[in-house]
Parts: sequence; structure tokens; C-alpha cells
Amino acid sequence: MTESTRGAGSGTRLTRRGRLLLGVLALLLVGGAVVLFLVLRETGGKVRSLLIPEGWRSGQVYAAVDKSLGVAAGTTRRAAADTGLALPAAAGGNPEGYLFPATYPVGSKTTPGGLLAYMVDTANTRFGKDHIEAGARRNGMTGYQTVVVASIVQAEADTVADMGKVSRVVYNRLAKGMPLQMDSTLNYALNRSTLTTTHADTRTDSPYNTYQRGGLPPTPIGNPGQQALDAAISPPRGDWLYFVTVAPGDTRFTADYAEQQRNVREFNRNQSGSAG
Repeated sequence: MTESTRGAGSGTRLTRRGRLLLGVLALLLVGGAVVLFLVLRETGGKVRSLLIPEGWRSGQVYAAVDKSLGVAAGTTRRAAADTGLALPAAAGGNPEGYLFPATYPVGSKTTPGGLLAYMVDTANTRFGKDHIEAGARRNGMTGYQTVVVASIVQAEADTVADMGKVSRVVYNRLAKGMPLQMDSTLNYALNRSTLTTTHADTRTDSPYNTYQRGGLPPTPIGNPGQQALDAAISPPRGDWLYFVTVAPGDTRFTADYAEQQRNVREFNRNQSGSAG
């Protein structure tokens, strides 16, 4: 959500991934899963599945891997720094954005570092370096910046159908030199997921506070899926500068600030009604 909505944050996209396209996710890694299954079967290992939902932050992924592998909390986070993951130089060793959301096979021989490497390799394969770079150039971005945009799209869009428009809003605001003012980036700075954004929140001193800082945040704010990346690469044409999800399934995009404010007031009324 854009523009000082005070109570209209969109970080809950990170916790509303019950709408996962499980059928698609299962297909994404079927080749790799079959190969790993054969290796484990030869050694007598058992295979189980670990689902990484779209939009999860790296911290959520680390905790899930720790739990799935039965290792001490913090083990996977340390492995992320020690494994030598195949990340772009711009990432500076931070895998945020490249822990590809999918269903992964896990066996008795699986290690935290090995599983993270599998996720990053999957991201590199699914995103396709040439595909990203070509799309990035069309939008005046680097490949890494495109993944940053995709992570915002993943967090902000209420539906897959909205992803392209959210992406276009990001590019339009950047082109006009407007701060993004995305609640999802502020929620990332504050390590939370909430619909409530206050004036005090928007004064948070953080490079992820896109209310105060211009341009994109320094890293992705979560791990986007293929559809969010596609939206970041090829957004539809449009002059939209603002959007707000006034109710589930009803996101309104506009280039008119006065119309945005009317939509925000409707959102706030809906929130007050649901709270009561």
C-alpha cells in the first residue's frame, strides 16, 4: 500500500499465503525432487517435504529449516553465512530474495547449508539470469534490483492479478522521484507483519523506511515467487501511483491522490467495522 495510510499496512501478505498455488509449487521442483529421492533411497533414507511459502523472509526460512532438520535454533542462519551460496555480487552474501519458495525434499542426509544452496540454485534456475537481466534493462534496473521490486510486489499484492499493477506503481513512483511509501518495507525494518502503520512508525530510522528514504530498499524484503518476478519484469502499462486494498479482493489503483484518500478512508471504515 502506498502513501501514508496510517493503519493500511500490507505486511500481512506475508502471513496470508494460505492461497498458495500448491499444484504449481509441486511441479516446480519435481525433477530435482526425483533425483534427490533416488539418491536417498539408495542409502535407505526417508524423504519428507518442507514447504517454503511465497513471501517468507529469510528469518522465517531459517527457522523452518532448523525445525525440519531438528537442529538448534540459529544453525541455518549461521550456515547461510558459511556455505558460499551462489548469490549475485550485489547481494553481499545476503540470500534474502533468493531462497526460492517451493516444496523441498528433506532426508536424513540433508544439511542446512545444502538445503539453502538448493533453494538458491533453484532461484537462479527458475528466475533465469538472462530473463532477469533483459527485463531489468527494459526497466532501467539491475537484475538484483528487479528481485527487490519482485519482493515488494509479493508482499504488497492482494492477489496474483494485482501483481502487475503493484509493480507498475513502484516503477511510476521511482520515475517521478517519489518515495515508495510502502508499508511492507517498513514492516521489514520493524521485523513485523501488521495492517497498522502509525505516524511514529514512518519516522523509523532505517534504510528500509521508504516513507523517508528515496529509491528502493537495499535488499529484497522477502523471497518472491515466479509470478511476482514476472510482474516485476513485465508490468502492464498504466499511470497508477497509489493503491489500497479496501477489502479482501478489492484493491484500487489510481493516479489521483484525492481518490486515493477516499479509498483509504473506506479502508479505515472497514477496519473499524471489523474491529468492532
